[in-house]
Amino acid sequence: MDQRHIRNFCIIAHIDHGKSTLADRLLERTGALSSREMMEQVLDSMELERERGITIKAHTVTLRYRAADGEEYLLNLIDTPGHVDFSYEVSRSLAACEGALLVVDASQGVEAQTLANAYLAVAQGLELIPVLNKIDLPQADPERVRQQIEQVVGIDASHALAISAKSGVGVEAVLEALVAHVPPPAGDPHAPLRALVFDAAYDPFRGVRCLVRVVDGRLFRGQAVRFLASGREAAVDELGVFTPRPVAVEQLAAGEVGYVFAGLKELAHVQVGDTLAEASFLGPALPGFAEAKPMVFAGLYPVDSSAYDALREALEKLSLNDSAFRFQPDTSQALGFGFRCGFLGLLHMEVVQERLEREFGLQLLTTAPNVAYRILTKRGELQEVHNPAQLPPEGMIERIEEPFILATILTPDTYLGGILQLVQERRGEQVRLEYLGGGRVMLEYRLPLAEVVLDFYDRLKSVSRGYASFDYHFDGFRPGNLVRLDLVVNGEPVDALAVIVHRDRAYTRGRALARKLKETIPRQLFEVVVQAAIGSRAIAREVIKPLRKNVIAKCYGGDITRKRKLLERQKEGKKRLKRVGRVDIPQEAFLAVLKVDV
Repeated sequence: MDQRHIRNFCIIAHIDHGKSTLADRLLERTGALSSREMMEQVLDSMELERERGITIKAHTVTLRYRAADGEEYLLNLIDTPGHVDFSYEVSRSLAACEGALLVVDASQGVEAQTLANAYLAVAQGLELIPVLNKIDLPQADPERVRQQIEQVVGIDASHALAISAKSGVGVEAVLEALVAHVPPPAGDPHAPLRALVFDAAYDPFRGVRCLVRVVDGRLFRGQAVRFLASGREAAVDELGVFTPRPVAVEQLAAGEVGYVFAGLKELAHVQVGDTLAEASFLGPALPGFAEAKPMVFAGLYPVDSSAYDALREALEKLSLNDSAFRFQPDTSQALGFGFRCGFLGLLHMEVVQERLEREFGLQLLTTAPNVAYRILTKRGELQEVHNPAQLPPEGMIERIEEPFILATILTPDTYLGGILQLVQERRGEQVRLEYLGGGRVMLEYRLPLAEVVLDFYDRLKSVSRGYASFDYHFDGFRPGNLVRLDLVVNGEPVDALAVIVHRDRAYTRGRALARKLKETIPRQLFEVVVQAAIGSRAIAREVIKPLRKNVIAKCYGGDITRKRKLLERQKEGKKRLKRVGRVDIPQEAFLAVLKVDV
């Protein structure tokens, strides 16, 4: 198709503002699917996405639309997630587009992730088209939301499109706005091939499938190509587009988006952000993506140690499909061989664990999540520690630096007091507080990431009754008064349960953790002592009483010395058992850190 008739765009929005529903209506209006084939959230094809009601993976779909001017246009929609943990997926989708629909709920107004995604789009130089969704709701206030977009986001919203994605009102105007305002792709169709690999997935039958945006030249079947970053050469087996069903095509021209199979079986041969070019190409690569930096770390271990190789293979396949995910081999005294994994946030961690269990049939143990710390030793060495068990002895540490984030919270002013109290409890430092009008307040706070990663989002939603929205980005490392808190079971430290906490909260946290372990570890035939310790000093202690058989039940009378003899013999036996006995710690104990309320 003529490059002037191609439009590449994405939809960006906060969670539950109607992004996936609008995508459904666009599919309907362009005839991509018949009414029989339609279902809600067509592009959210993953079972996990439907259960949680969120978009996790970016999806592409090619639509053909005949506009009011009588010309036929090719619209390439690249769907994007809405949750803060998947902002890396959003940035990759934006890199393959020239325009974006900024969807805002006309009843809720601008939310934190709306703001964050809009800034990402502006930074990429995209043409933003504001869309006010859910105008058919009784509480909708389009004029107020228009003012919010102009005040908070900083773009002209006087001509924002008012639609209802659920009923289909105004969807035709959205398609016309895309054709009129989104610029066509600017690549050279006669130049040597250069295509941006913006996503990839593993097909067990076909190998690696790459999603590409052709920038220059054209890509055709049988063509000899090379991935510039890895240097891997291959021949194109199959090309296609999603309509949203995969449809094979003979070629992809400059400006078009589609998928490529090139017979690649090795996952390491493809990097998201790489440039796909002709095998003889000697020119520069396309600008890729800034590498995603994991913010949260946790250990993944197979329940059955014989499944270690299966877990490694599953992680390799998943990391290709999710390039923000990182992993490396690790060992634990308590859990054996496994992997230390890096995630963008707690939801990202939960999604990866569920995908591993569902898609690959694995049974996993997951340690409590933690963040990366920087350690300056007294020798002047700077180390980055992802696991509390790797922390040097206290006497060797000059200082510990913890990661901070700059958080943006948008909330109705009714809940401002409770939110201010929450961020103060989490050692927050106020940067800005601004009233936006219409009873809305925008807060900016610097917060330690460790205070946010566990249950901050849940607490924020509880305090604000679900009305507050939250977004953040990394804001560097800062020194803190931090210590390593160990949990010791019968004199043996459990490295998988170690945590790094602020010294002022160590005692309270230690007591709560020891008490929680007492509840989660089942009773044994011998006494089990659970301690929370800083270095060699125990700061909290709980005792799990042993199960006890009534050995004197058969004594109906007689001398008391006989009963004492039986009780002493039982006592000696329990002492011997304690020396050789082993305490099995259940998975619930490793998640106790998440659920401790201090």
